[in-house]
Amino acid sequence: MKRENLRSIMQDAHRFIKITGINLSEALKKAWSVFKLKMQMTKGIVKFYFQKVDGSIREAYGTLALNLVPAINSSDNRKKNDTVQVYFDTEKQEWRCFKKLNLATI
Repeated sequence: MKRENLRSIMQDAHRFIKITGINLSEALKKAWSVFKLKMQMTKGIVKFYFQKVDGSIREAYGTLALNLVPAINSSDNRKKNDTVQVYFDTEKQEWRCFKKLNLATI
């Protein structure tokens, strides 16, 4: 486990506490599940669920594996948002994102 990974997990957990007021234990569980999902997506296509803004649960198939995603346009200078997880939706063939806090544990 790299120090940067642990820092990212703790930053996410702290952000979850600030946003929702949940306790540290629950925030760390959520942060670890987001981290594990991200690591799985770097290896291949993963099925996961998250809660949409309207409250419904969405089933998604996504990846971050470099051999499965199209080339990224480097001219797009968007500001990084640490509250969302970006992934390539293999069903829609588009880049999508979800709020890390809304990752469902089913």
